[in-house]
Amino acid sequence: MFEIRRTLVGVVTASAGAGALDGLVVPGRAFGCRTADDELMLLSVPQVTDEVVREVSTRLATLDPDALVIDTTDGWATIMVAGGGARSSFGLLSRLELPDAGFTQGEVVHVPAKVIADDEQVLILAPSMWEAHLLDRVTKALGATGRLETREWRVPTP
Repeated sequence: MFEIRRTLVGVVTASAGAGALDGLVVPGRAFGCRTADDELMLLSVPQVTDEVVREVSTRLATLDPDALVIDTTDGWATIMVAGGGARSSFGLLSRLELPDAGFTQGEVVHVPAKVIADDEQVLILAPSMWEAHLLDRVTKALGATGRLETREWRVPTP
């Protein structure tokens, strides 16, 4: 059986030239998602978001002096679908094909979203203005009842 829960995630957006982002060494406390040629989204536990911003800013400044790195955590709503059946139930939310482990982006419950999947869980990030819609659609589509618990996300280990 799977569970649905609100999830606390630190989100950092790094904008720089494609070559600079290609050469960036992502801090071990973060998970990097290349969202565009010139943009990288880094996810972390909320407590280290400021450290990730500082570290990535310093590293990117040597690769691209025009790089911009900011904490965009408040701009995202996040939900985790975890446990047995989490991956297969994602088909009720989106037509996106999940990677075996990693990142994809596209439409989830009719809103633009970022998705990180692994063996037993699927993390869905959508713009924060869609939070109520995301929670409502995901819980209804997957048949969840009761109060949603909020937990902190953990960075996947390679």
